[in-house]
Amino acid sequence: MQAHPFTPAQIEQFRNDTPGAAHIVHLNNAGASLPVSSVVDTVIQYLQEEALTGGYEAEAKYKQELADTYTLIGRLINADPEEIALVENASTGWCIAFHGIDFKPGDEILISELEYVTNMIGFLNAEKLYGVKMVVIPNDEQGNFSLKQLEAAINPKTKLIAVTHVASTTGGLLPAEAIGRIAARHKVMYLLDACQSVGQMPVDVEAIGCDFLSVTGRKYLRAPRGTGFLYVKQQVQDKLKTLFIDGHSIKSISENDYQPLGDAKRFEFYEKNRALTLGLSKAVSYALDLGIDQIWERISHLAALLRSKLGEIAGVQLHDTGDQLCGIVTFSLSGVNCQQVKERLAEEHINVSVGLAKSTLLYMNKHQLQNVVRASVHYYNTEAELDMLCAEIKTLM
Repeated sequence: MQAHPFTPAQIEQFRNDTPGAAHIVHLNNAGASLPVSSVVDTVIQYLQEEALTGGYEAEAKYKQELADTYTLIGRLINADPEEIALVENASTGWCIAFHGIDFKPGDEILISELEYVTNMIGFLNAEKLYGVKMVVIPNDEQGNFSLKQLEAAINPKTKLIAVTHVASTTGGLLPAEAIGRIAARHKVMYLLDACQSVGQMPVDVEAIGCDFLSVTGRKYLRAPRGTGFLYVKQQVQDKLKTLFIDGHSIKSISENDYQPLGDAKRFEFYEKNRALTLGLSKAVSYALDLGIDQIWERISHLAALLRSKLGEIAGVQLHDTGDQLCGIVTFSLSGVNCQQVKERLAEEHINVSVGLAKSTLLYMNKHQLQNVVRASVHYYNTEAELDMLCAEIKTLM
């Protein structure tokens, strides 16, 4: 990948578009990125419209812009707009897809060791509710997801492959497309948690071959909190149970029956925050204008540079494993509590986060980690900001 897909002038413009960048070094983009001014302005403007004209009236005025959100998301992940459902967050989307599957006692779910806590709760709950079995496909000694073990684990009882594209507490990246080819070959449904990947790297649902994709807006897409979407492949929409449904989700109703919508909007509720929806739309549009390939090149460059700089500091241990790494950089300091690191950096206006053991339980237990410091870069970060972080780490050591 190129080290400099954007010119210095472009990066300066990105930072001018990001008011927070003038005040803080924000390296918590895997938690929630700093929003673009146009995203904030869009949300505020719509709320003002509601206040002045009424909620339903503002919605009618922005009907086309709201509808365009589905089209923009479709462009982002190479999906049909009718395969997109807008939800409040990735966990909501994931739960709609997962619990909509018609599990039977004895069904097996194949997962990775990088699953997020919400997904782990879902798996454990499914074992209790449906009598299914959770089968963990471990990473190899190099930290790579084992495709051979995945394929060997598939049998007539395999109902679903459900994995997380990018884990919460390590910078490793699962081979989503290779997993999809295996799922297709064995005709097994495939649910991909793309909470941390969409917005920082190209994610193409056609190339991946997943049946479901859950995404949040607040992370690398730089959208407002409380936004997200679920992709449901057209061919599996009728197979997914609609556990919750309202008048928005149907195309007709009689006194004896109803007919659901013929697209993924059947998995939505009518009442949602229209201002945040437009904010999500503006954030997706901004990312598309920059180019996801270019964003990924910039993030990869910064993350690799940060790992290199941290690796030169005595007492710093990096925890990212695998051949494919992303914009999340995890590490710890010998003899220094991770929470103390976060708090000390915050005093210097540098934002990082602490990855807890429960967040990625299987991975953290395997590596005997209680927590890690997580620094997650984005394209609007600079090399100088990485130097500031490393300088503070040296003082802590």
